[in-house]
Amino acid sequence: MGLDALVPLAVTVPIFLLLVDLMHRHQHWTARYPPGPLPLPGLGNLLHVDFQNIHTFNQLRHRFGDVFSLQLAWTPVVVLNGLAAVREALVTCGKDTADRPPAPISQVLAPKASGVILARYGPAWREQRRFSVSTLRNLGLGKKSLEQWVTEEAACLCAAFADQAGRPFRPNGLLNKAASNVIASLTCGRRFEYDDPRFLRLLDLAQEGSKEELGFLREVLNVVPLLLRIPGLAGKVLRSQKAFLTQLDELLTEHRMTWDPARDLTEAFLAEMEKAKGNPESSFNDENLRMVVADLFFAGMVTTSITLAWGLLLMILHPDVQRRVQQEIDDVIGQVRRPEMGDQARMPYTTAVIHEVQRFGDMIPLGVTHMTSRDIEVQGFRIPKETTLFTNLSSVLKDEAVWEKPFLFHPEHFLDAQGHFVKPEAFLPFSAGRRACLGEPLARMELFLFFTSLLQHFSFSVPTGQPRPSHSRVVSFLVTPSPYELCAVPR
Repeated sequence: MGLDALVPLAVTVPIFLLLVDLMHRHQHWTARYPPGPLPLPGLGNLLHVDFQNIHTFNQLRHRFGDVFSLQLAWTPVVVLNGLAAVREALVTCGKDTADRPPAPISQVLAPKASGVILARYGPAWREQRRFSVSTLRNLGLGKKSLEQWVTEEAACLCAAFADQAGRPFRPNGLLNKAASNVIASLTCGRRFEYDDPRFLRLLDLAQEGSKEELGFLREVLNVVPLLLRIPGLAGKVLRSQKAFLTQLDELLTEHRMTWDPARDLTEAFLAEMEKAKGNPESSFNDENLRMVVADLFFAGMVTTSITLAWGLLLMILHPDVQRRVQQEIDDVIGQVRRPEMGDQARMPYTTAVIHEVQRFGDMIPLGVTHMTSRDIEVQGFRIPKETTLFTNLSSVLKDEAVWEKPFLFHPEHFLDAQGHFVKPEAFLPFSAGRRACLGEPLARMELFLFFTSLLQHFSFSVPTGQPRPSHSRVVSFLVTPSPYELCAVPR
């Protein structure tokens, strides 16, 4: 191709891209559309935001208000900030904001499955959500049976901490194993020894899969799904997630050999599959089984273990708080009897500390994305159908108008003047509305029983000779504390 032929092409392609860009923007130019920074052709506002720094979103909030818009490449986004805007969008307009943005790359992993976390809003998701919630309840959520599983696992976790013999160690690995075993008990009716090679392999793949889930290339493939046609590319991007699902398939296949309905979630799902035979509308199939179990495994392991990692870090940084928690444990439970959920009502300070760990840790600052399924109005602004929504949960959990010391660890945020536990409406770590975390009751149980068991048996401290760790955090979709070591000394 000669130089003369390249010149028109060089002019035509940018003009074409600009026109496509303008067309996408025009679809969302409506009266009272939320304000936002001026987007660049093609890129939109990608240069205006840093997803690893929530402060960039807070700075835009200060410029444009609680409801502002972004254009990420060709994707229109509205960011919701503050309790009023978040609740109006997720609760008042809950039915119209319960959808998720399309994720073409997910179809590579499970083309016929919906799961319960990232699934599009519709009959399949509603069926699986109802099943998961009712099954967790039937298996004992809030009852002694499930509490017994968690209590037994807490004892195993304490034994593993004791094996460290007071030496410095990083607690994250053991916390991951304990949280994963609770999910394994729920989904497969069994737990694993902490040194089980297959269990360790499953956890490694889950950790690597979480990194893949948040990878930049994955987002590029979702935005430009045409790239999925490149042979082998999707498999490379999803290598660990695919390997994790293969391991999970092996466990589920073994479990099917001896299943008896009603003992765990997998067996309850298999029973529903039997009932649904011959019904093409049913979402109870093999692919959905593996995706529902995978969703619960990922969400249940990661969120609980990271929250506990924040909790132990904050205890070694605030030994006065640790001592006060231990005094309450000694007064209510003692040092011999295992903690029970019935103790929580008589332990307001410990309960306040656990809630403050969640608020301060601010683990999912931008929540999980939503998408409007019809035009809605929030805080006087019109948001068109098929707009992606970011819920800035960090702006709620650290709202200076609600919390006395929003950027400090301060358990008194959850105590009234008489020392009774109170929970402000702005405590939304599990989000709100129809897509609020379905595992919230289980997470609350795990956090209380694990945290009180650990503080009952050990005093935690910064290892001698090591610098005092900071509150610094590693930020991506999930906010984790920077790596640290501690010493667990038996009380």
